[in-house]
Amino acid sequence: MRVCVVGAGFSGATIARFLAENGIASLVIDERNHLAGNCHTERDVETGVMVHKYGPHIFHTGIERVWEFINRHGVMMPYVNRVKANVANKVYSLPVNLHTINQFFGEAFSPAEARAFVESKARMDIEDPQTFEEQALRFVGNDLYEAFFKGYTRKQWGCEPSELPASILKRLPLRFNYDDNYFNHPYQGMPRDGYTAIVASILDHPGIEVRLGARYEDLTESFAHTFYSGPLDRFFNYDLGRLGYRTLDFVPERAEGDYQGAAVINYPDESVPFTRISEHKHFAPWEAADFEKTIIFREYSRLCGPDDIPYYPIRMVAETKLLEQYEERAAQEQGVTFVGRLGTYQYLDMDVTIDRAMDVVEAYLVAHSAVKA
Repeated sequence: MRVCVVGAGFSGATIARFLAENGIASLVIDERNHLAGNCHTERDVETGVMVHKYGPHIFHTGIERVWEFINRHGVMMPYVNRVKANVANKVYSLPVNLHTINQFFGEAFSPAEARAFVESKARMDIEDPQTFEEQALRFVGNDLYEAFFKGYTRKQWGCEPSELPASILKRLPLRFNYDDNYFNHPYQGMPRDGYTAIVASILDHPGIEVRLGARYEDLTESFAHTFYSGPLDRFFNYDLGRLGYRTLDFVPERAEGDYQGAAVINYPDESVPFTRISEHKHFAPWEAADFEKTIIFREYSRLCGPDDIPYYPIRMVAETKLLEQYEERAAQEQGVTFVGRLGTYQYLDMDVTIDRAMDVVEAYLVAHSAVKA
């Protein structure tokens, strides 16, 4: 009897591949008509640009086995994520670094001078930050918080920063040098042929059957085990209520040449309704010059409705209590393992998703071997 894997994103594909390589057949299903979940990439017909259909995904990791796994299934091209921010019609570098500080305050600080200056602005009276707002004020002070974090956070989360936990801003991106690499991980890159091609390679094994446009609720076949990466509350038919998510709307626009000269520009000002503009040709710098046209997406964040794609788990007080109830029920389920972003109700980067999927399937293989023995 084979295993069922619900979801053809990185979680499901990784699990299915490890099972197949250990002699266990699986059926991988996804209700969408394509592979790779929210990492799905495809060529825009009009411009030819490789588009991240569900928003930008930049691969970065410090986990060596994950980097090796990804490179086994696709060619990763060098890519450094350099984000800009348009604040009051002036463009700054993100994350906040020495250039940002000097430009914003009209200074020419050295690293030590900038550090001392920012510390003089910081709210040192906030000893134990509990909210997003307190965390930001504690480390950067009011001026930088108001310019780069407050409005953007309101638009992204649909609530006051004072209502969000400090954990959302675990490590404030603040640098006292001119490094504008958005990520600190040693391994960073973009797949030459897109993420969907990588997921297709992972699933390319005779022990794996892939069935797209298929809902888990409609399956009639029996399975030895199920790895479920769909929404946790949906598995239980939402009978305790729906967990809260933010969703994203992407509004495309095509133009000639180069629209903004960067892959991502954030718009923290609250007077601007969208959070950022992504120009997808710049996610593939090795081929960007080949395209005469370009495509951009303005990104809008709002509360997720029943028919929307869930992106970010809200994880505020009400959701935390409901999540605990669903987690208790999930722990009692026999023959089902809940995995991935939706199955665990966590926002997970791609590398963490893959790493956790590896851990889950390794644990299953150990238990499976013990049962067979």
